[in-house]
Amino acid sequence: MHPPGASGLSKSLRDPAGACRCKTCAPCRLCEGDSLSAPRRVVSLLASSTEIVCALECGDHLVGRSHECDHPAWVKDLPAITAPKFTIDLPSGEIDARVRALVEQVASVYRVDAEALARLAPDLLITQTQCEVCAVSMRDVEMALSQTVPSRPVVVALQPDALADLWKDMRRVADALGVPERGVQLVTRLRHRLRAIGERTKTRPRTRVVCIEWMEPLMAAGNWTPELLELAGADDPLGRPGQHAGSITLADISHADPDVIFITPCGFDLKRTIAELPVLTAKPDWRALRAVREGRVFLGDGNAYFNRPGPRVAETLEILAEALHPDAFRFGHEGKGWVRWDG
Repeated sequence: MHPPGASGLSKSLRDPAGACRCKTCAPCRLCEGDSLSAPRRVVSLLASSTEIVCALECGDHLVGRSHECDHPAWVKDLPAITAPKFTIDLPSGEIDARVRALVEQVASVYRVDAEALARLAPDLLITQTQCEVCAVSMRDVEMALSQTVPSRPVVVALQPDALADLWKDMRRVADALGVPERGVQLVTRLRHRLRAIGERTKTRPRTRVVCIEWMEPLMAAGNWTPELLELAGADDPLGRPGQHAGSITLADISHADPDVIFITPCGFDLKRTIAELPVLTAKPDWRALRAVREGRVFLGDGNAYFNRPGPRVAETLEILAEALHPDAFRFGHEGKGWVRWDG
């Protein structure tokens, strides 16, 4: 017997002719349609999926993680089987240049330790197809699985381009873990929290907000962030819902004339963001922006919240609501999830 939902996942990975669409070099049992029991050994290659597994009360099944998995704190005791191919302690511009060079060479940004993966013998592996830059890609997983992983794990690849995808991915993970009812409950709770904030901001004046996801070169946040801004009572003139971060210039920000600028670099916590700020604030036109002149620039934790499509998406919306409407919302995130830039 398949665990609840597994047969549906198997069908979704096959095209109309019955061929496997997940393109995993080593056949995964899910695509083959083998009889599956609820997984007991799970490797999560995404920080967000690790949080999802734990939110579904299945954290005790985790046996391995990615190098970026850090929440809950105890997961850092698990073996990390991935690593970036270059040091990430570089300025934003150099990180971007290294990543672009690897992508142009059709090379991966990350390494997967195939031997360690084989030793862990997972029966469920969670990865993603949303972004080859942000986390280990499906291609990385294919290569690792092709190098003798005898456990032949079920592979679930997430693709959270928008909030609807995030809810879908949470339910897919729950299905693969054999706890579909917990997936429905988790999504219901999170959507309720988001709706509650959205209802309260409907009657408040709208705010124009530009959210910066990378500082050098400048990029505007996309994917689910514009949707969160909408729920927070803000209009986002530069973000593209459901699409990857787009390149922008200071001139674009000036033309958009936002009331507020939020800076939430992908993969950077607050400390790292503050350290990187001079690359942006030293630009000649920065001080001329109205939001800067009026002291309405906020920094958000892009690693833990804004760029992590997991259960803490609700806290991300709380951060936005708290910063944009301090007279109406107090969730206690200031100083931890966001700070005001005082120039």
